[in-house]
Amino acid sequence: MEISIICPVLNEEKYISKVINFFLNAPPADKELFLIDGGSTDGTLNIIAQYQKQYQNIRLLHNPKKFVSHGLNIAIPASKAEIISRIDAHCEYANDYFKEIQNTFRRTGADIVGGPTRTAYRGSIQEAVAYAICSPFAIGNSKVHDEEYEGFSDSVTFGAWKKDIFQKTGLFDTHLIRNQDDEFHYRAKSLGFTIYQNPRIKLFYYPRSSLSGLFKQYFQYGFYKPLVLRKISSETKLRHLIPSLFVLYMIILPLAIWHPVLLFPLMTYLVCDILISLGNKKRNLVKIILLIVFPTIHIAYGSGFILGLLKKSPTLNNNS
Repeated sequence: MEISIICPVLNEEKYISKVINFFLNAPPADKELFLIDGGSTDGTLNIIAQYQKQYQNIRLLHNPKKFVSHGLNIAIPASKAEIISRIDAHCEYANDYFKEIQNTFRRTGADIVGGPTRTAYRGSIQEAVAYAICSPFAIGNSKVHDEEYEGFSDSVTFGAWKKDIFQKTGLFDTHLIRNQDDEFHYRAKSLGFTIYQNPRIKLFYYPRSSLSGLFKQYFQYGFYKPLVLRKISSETKLRHLIPSLFVLYMIILPLAIWHPVLLFPLMTYLVCDILISLGNKKRNLVKIILLIVFPTIHIAYGSGFILGLLKKSPTLNNNS
């Protein structure tokens, strides 16, 4: 077995056939797919069952605890190959995705490899979100959002791992609903394992298509990030802190009645938001939506981060 692919799923009847067909058609031929279901109530399981009748290398596992970290931890020990690649049902992949993963492992000697986050979209809001989450104004200087960067990194999108590293790292932390990938990669790096980003490993991620969904997603990212950084404090970056400082600033902004100088950071922020939202080649509607998308990301992440700082850390678990 050359490579094992694992994919957590939940109510994916609109996407699951595309995922499975990609798996079947992409080289190498000697591979296996684990679909880990978190309790689907639509037609997902029926579709998987039809494929299983024809293909013995497609396996269905069940995840009663639903969350992704639990699903990954169910599939990893069951995987037979020495390389394990995680994919997501809501992404699209280049046909040579797995071959590039194999080539990158051989060429670099890294323990974890993956590509940057490339985005795709179907509507105006999703197009604006796709643009924003790859902008340094929204997410800082993270290499994983740089489509051109190749080299060693702190993390990669989803990623592929040498199976034997889990003997030393443990599995994914099941207390983390979000950021479980980042936490695992930070932990692996802190233990001396190397992570390599190769832009020729191409996947295309469809981000949230509503502002409410975007707010919820980035609030959770912010909320769970302090739990991650308490474990791996060496990975604390300025970009993790700035949104929460912005939210705290907004809370004290009413004091500007007495101290007008406090309005200066807000005016600077608004100018940046306007220049970056309008100063690109997107359609006018997308530009207008961007004016709202950037503050949504910053306020959601910053609010979540502040509440995450106030939350008592559980005894984090890397093996369940």
